[in-house]
Amino acid sequence: MLTYPEIDPVLIQLGPLKVHWYGVMYLIGFGLTWWLALRRAQRPDIRFTAAQISDLIFYGALGVVLGGRLGYILFYDLSTYMTTPLAIFKVWQGGMSFHGGLLGVLIAMWLFGRKFKRRFFEITDFIAPMVTLGLGAGRIGNFINGELWGRTTDLPWGMVFPNAGELPRHPSQLYQAVLEGLILFLILWLFSKRPRPTMAVSGLFLIGYGSFRFLVEFVREPDRHLGYIAFNWMTMGQLLSIPMILAGIVLMGLAYYPFHRKSAI
Repeated sequence: MLTYPEIDPVLIQLGPLKVHWYGVMYLIGFGLTWWLALRRAQRPDIRFTAAQISDLIFYGALGVVLGGRLGYILFYDLSTYMTTPLAIFKVWQGGMSFHGGLLGVLIAMWLFGRKFKRRFFEITDFIAPMVTLGLGAGRIGNFINGELWGRTTDLPWGMVFPNAGELPRHPSQLYQAVLEGLILFLILWLFSKRPRPTMAVSGLFLIGYGSFRFLVEFVREPDRHLGYIAFNWMTMGQLLSIPMILAGIVLMGLAYYPFHRKSAI
């Protein structure tokens, strides 16, 4: 069994002002996305300026934060926030939904496309590889917060998390950081190094994230107030990942269908 490194969730405190690791991880994620986007935009087949990338990251950041928070409230804990609505603003305590954040980002990318006259899937294909490292950083923030822990295990790398009982558990946050962050980044970055049909990169992102999330949910503790959604094993995270995988398969099929290779989407 490994010892859980109890890191203070507050990185710096100056009087009443507190800087939480959770928020810092989000800033790191946005910073990595911006830096990688600037690097990728240097390719001759990419038509984004540095100013457009800065605007794109700003739009995406708003989509992540607003969509992630609203998604968590709607998908996971609506009753709690109905009784204590001011808790909605306590984002440093966690409570962000990836699937809600994804919807928020998609809306933000659509708005960005309308403003700058860019095609929707041109934008999502460009940004998809970079956002994965931000997802990984967010999972490390969950680990530091000691939240979203895994199910009990007797494996040698199990950890006893604060407020999770005395039994060792899977560090599922780290599993997700590696799979949804690092490994998915490498897959998408290498895949997108060559020009691909429109929608292919976006489709692979949806398939990859949805599949990794679905698998990790088997060792991640379900939300206590939700439990299993169906079949005495399916969690909310798995239920929300199924449409992602199916949508990704559809996009990949459309991308590589000969007619769509020649069409402007």
